[in-house]
Amino acid sequence: MKKVVNLAYGSVAIGVVVLALKSYAYMITGSLALYSDALESIVNVVASMAMLIAVRLSTKPADATHHYGHYKAEYFSAIFEGIIIVIVAISIFYSIYDIRYNPSHHIEVPMKGLLLNGGATLLNGLWGWVMIKCGRLYRSPAIIADGKHLLSDVVTSICTALGVAVMIVTGMNFLDPLIALGLATYLLWVGWHIMQDSIAGLMDAAPDKKEVDKIKKIIKDNYKGAIEAHDLRVRRAGHAMFVDFHLVVTGDMTVRESHDICDNIENAIKKKFDSSIITIHVEPENKVKQGI
Repeated sequence: MKKVVNLAYGSVAIGVVVLALKSYAYMITGSLALYSDALESIVNVVASMAMLIAVRLSTKPADATHHYGHYKAEYFSAIFEGIIIVIVAISIFYSIYDIRYNPSHHIEVPMKGLLLNGGATLLNGLWGWVMIKCGRLYRSPAIIADGKHLLSDVVTSICTALGVAVMIVTGMNFLDPLIALGLATYLLWVGWHIMQDSIAGLMDAAPDKKEVDKIKKIIKDNYKGAIEAHDLRVRRAGHAMFVDFHLVVTGDMTVRESHDICDNIENAIKKKFDSSIITIHVEPENKVKQGI
C-alpha cells in the first residue's frame, strides 16, 4: 500500500527533526531529564527506519516461498521497536546511576531548552495522531505501533518539561534524575505492551470480538440458499484479515449454485473488510453442526 509506505517515510523525516531539536535542548542545558527525552527520539528514528523496511516488505505479493504473502513483517518491526524502547530505558537507568559521580550537576539556560523541547513535542504529538488515525484506517500494526510510541513520547516530554520547570522555579536540581527515573520506568511499560500486542499477532490471535461478530453477521445475511455456516476462524496478519469457515448446502445443489453463494458471501465481507482473504469449504447436509 503506497500510502502506508509514504507514512513510514514521513515518520523517519519527522523523527530526524525532533531528534535534532531535543538533542540541542539537552546539549545547551545538560539536563539528565532532557537527555532521557532525546534518547527516546533516537528510538523514534531507528524504529521508524525499521518500520519503513517492514512496511515495504509487507506490501510484497505472495510468491513461491511465501504463499500467504509477507503481511506479518510489520509485527517484527513493532517488536523491534519495543525492544529498542526497553534498551533506551535501561540506558537512562544507567545514566541516573552514573550521576552519583557528579554531585554538582546543574542545568544551564533551562528556558531555551524547554522551548526547543516544547516545539519538538508539539510536532511529535501532531504526527503521532496522524499515524494512529491512518494506521487504523489502513489496518497497519506497524504504523499504529509507531503512532502510539510517538504519543507516549509526547506524554513523557510533557512530564519532563513540567519537572524541569519546577526545578527552574524551586532550584531543586535533585529532581532532574528523579524525572529521568520516572521516564525510564514508563518507557519499560510502553516497550513491553508494544511487544505484547505484536507477539499476539505473530501467534495468530483472533481479532477483536466486535470484528468477529461483524463477520458472523455478514455471513448469516448472505448465505441464502445454504443450510448453515460453521467453524469460523479469523486471524489478522498485518493489514490483511484471513477468514475461513465451512458452508453446508443441500445434497442436490449444483457446484455452480454453491459457488454463487460463496461469491455473495466473499463480496459482502470484502465490502466491509477490503483486505480480507477468504476460504470457504463447502460441505453436504450430513455435515450439519451448530452454526455460527
